[in-house]
Amino acid sequence: MASAEAGTARDLRQDVRDARRIVVKIGSSSLTTAAGGLDADRVDALVDVLARHVAPAGGEAAGRQIVVVSSGAIAAGLAPLGLRRRPRDLARQQAAASVGQGLLVARYTASFARYGLRVGQVLLTSDDTSRRAHYRNAYRTLDQLLAMGAVPIVNENDTVATDEIRFGDNDRLAALVAHLVRAELLVLLSDVDGLYDGNPATAGTSLIEEVHGPRDLAGVEIGSVGRAGVGTGGMVTKVEAARIAAAAGIPVVLTSAVRVADALAGRHTGTYFHRTGRRSAGRLLWLAHASTPRGALVLDDGAVRAVVERRTSLLPAGLAGVEGEFSAGDPVELRDAAGRAVARGLVNFDAREIPRLIGRSTHDLARELGPAYEREVVHRDDLVLLRP
Repeated sequence: MASAEAGTARDLRQDVRDARRIVVKIGSSSLTTAAGGLDADRVDALVDVLARHVAPAGGEAAGRQIVVVSSGAIAAGLAPLGLRRRPRDLARQQAAASVGQGLLVARYTASFARYGLRVGQVLLTSDDTSRRAHYRNAYRTLDQLLAMGAVPIVNENDTVATDEIRFGDNDRLAALVAHLVRAELLVLLSDVDGLYDGNPATAGTSLIEEVHGPRDLAGVEIGSVGRAGVGTGGMVTKVEAARIAAAAGIPVVLTSAVRVADALAGRHTGTYFHRTGRRSAGRLLWLAHASTPRGALVLDDGAVRAVVERRTSLLPAGLAGVEGEFSAGDPVELRDAAGRAVARGLVNFDAREIPRLIGRSTHDLARELGPAYEREVVHRDDLVLLRP
């Protein structure tokens, strides 16, 4: 049994060592001071490690492609704007992000330049990535940056994102970016060296070295706030991000920023989340995890069975009602008669058009309203089922 366990451990870290395209998420607490403002020494220390893995002459693991998902824009803008703490209101958060994002990218640019590496800034909102054309464009941009030897620095577009189109935290954004760029590994860096079975500051708690699935986390107390207090996430968001990535076939290492070298080298550090699923269709992961429904469509029982069991498109004949205000192309929930969300999809009609479609065949609608109405309300290619 001991030799089998040792073999599993070697294979586990071999996955990490073999990964060529990697997403590394860096939290605000690893880049800034608690009072706000960038810590140049911390940024440089992280870049020292990352650059060695990207640079052609960087050693055994050289030649890797690394995408950095970086928090820190709002935190970096606090001190320059005279703010003592992260503001609660969206307008001042966006103002801080506007100032801080430029400082953040400038710092990364200067730091990577020490190794002859260029960086490229990519700012995303969930709205950019749940729509088909925008999703393809985001992938092409990131893929081309990597092909040209640049290091993409990805962040949420905090300066323009509203509450309706925000990812909410960069941990989840990192998991989705890892899927978008077809990464082979996601590394989540924090101010804690891994996932513990309780508060790591409490005596008697232990590091969870491996997570094979949800059962391994049953009964685990997961904290909600990072120690430094300058970010939006905590261990809850990191575990959720790891779950999303693992379910999409991407292994995850969760550890502290000071152990990034060990993490990328495949040494045993932090918590390793095993793959729990396979890579799914690209945009559907974003639709499930990054979109905020703008409204809802109520389905009759027959339509629920068709959508959930037979994976068909939603036709007007299966509609029983509509809720909310939305436009064609927006994400909406598909609900059963009891109000339970069974799926999410991109709708092809405005909310104001839906009432006259309810319960009618596409043939009748085309004859009365024109050929533009002879189509699905939600096409199956733009629809993702939600877990019960």
